[in-house]
Amino acid sequence: MNKIISPYADPALIDSSYAARRLFITLILMTLGGSSMYVVSVVLPEVQRDFGVSRADASLPYTLMMLGFGAGGLAMGKLADKWGVHVGLWIGAVGIGSGFVLAGLSPNIWLFALSHGLLMGLFGSSSTFAPLLADTSLWWNKRRGIAVGVCASGNYLAGSIWPALAQQGVETLGWRNTYIWIGIVCGLGMACLAFLMRQRPPILEVAAPGSLQSLSSEKPFGMSIPAAHALLCVAGVACCVAMAMPQVHIVAYCTDLGFGAARGAEMLSIMLACGIVSRLVSGAICDRIGGLKTLVLGSVLQGLALLLFLPFDGMVSLYLISALFGLFQGGIVPSYAIIVREYFPAQRAGVLVGAVIMATMIGMALGGWMSGKVFDLTGSYHAAFVNGALWNALNLSITLYLLWRLKRLNVATKTLQN
Repeated sequence: MNKIISPYADPALIDSSYAARRLFITLILMTLGGSSMYVVSVVLPEVQRDFGVSRADASLPYTLMMLGFGAGGLAMGKLADKWGVHVGLWIGAVGIGSGFVLAGLSPNIWLFALSHGLLMGLFGSSSTFAPLLADTSLWWNKRRGIAVGVCASGNYLAGSIWPALAQQGVETLGWRNTYIWIGIVCGLGMACLAFLMRQRPPILEVAAPGSLQSLSSEKPFGMSIPAAHALLCVAGVACCVAMAMPQVHIVAYCTDLGFGAARGAEMLSIMLACGIVSRLVSGAICDRIGGLKTLVLGSVLQGLALLLFLPFDGMVSLYLISALFGLFQGGIVPSYAIIVREYFPAQRAGVLVGAVIMATMIGMALGGWMSGKVFDLTGSYHAAFVNGALWNALNLSITLYLLWRLKRLNVATKTLQN
């Protein structure tokens, strides 16, 4: 089979010690860049009181940040495909640093929300998720699943570290000063580490047009690339509408139940710390059964965890369910990057992964706002959990459909070969 060699080919770098060092740096960058996604949930009750707005309006900064995060991930993916991830990381460092500072100085909810959507989302955190997932998938072959899992766990490592630090900062310095200090630390840290990410990824081989490998990547799941990619994007929206309910509102939920914001912040930290374990385990599972089956498994387990929130609202039970939710859903989003790498053209990994991650962020944004709106309409979070479970069912139906098409395609291929 004829192959076209990429201009960035360097076989010695695949699965190498350099790739491992780069993965460690990526983990730190993901932790710094992911800070804004979780700090805003901690300060939600304080912001609501400070600005005198409804729960839905107080959820708007998170919604705009997720939308910006998603759109920015697509743009940063294109930038990474052309120039490398380090360029986007420098942009992200400026966005994260200035966004936190401006949000901390905001006189009203609208400037606070725009700081999250434009600076922290569109130009900030977006540079440290989809582009880094795609970049990591190109540096590993033998252990690609676990490598992507380690990379993605940085996002949840941020969730396990920053909420507790932010809550401590809110209690001692106030939420505004806390925001300013987080912006300084994360912005400077990202700017420095970006210098170590200038090496382009070693895309070793691109299948020649007309080859079996080329045809496979041109017809993922036996569908056109746009159709298959669109289904993945819809699945991404659905799973993350469901995922957003506990992640965005667990602090406010605990406050409403009388447990206090500090207990809610602890539950969020536990949830996301367990998400780290989930992403590592899911990465190992991906290496054995593939990204699509791993996504199906994560969807089933996430739906189960959401349903457990309905009958149990005691403090101890919420701690346990939060841990289970983290363990069950942590591997879902990284699975999309593996699926793209397995079934779509490798040379377009940055933009394709970026688009799917944009869809998941739209889902997080929609889910964060929708849950607040349902609360405002009903006065409780019970209906919001039901809403999340229904969206999760949509995700599961799409992933099962893709799995069915893949199995049918494999059977047809074996029949032709025989």
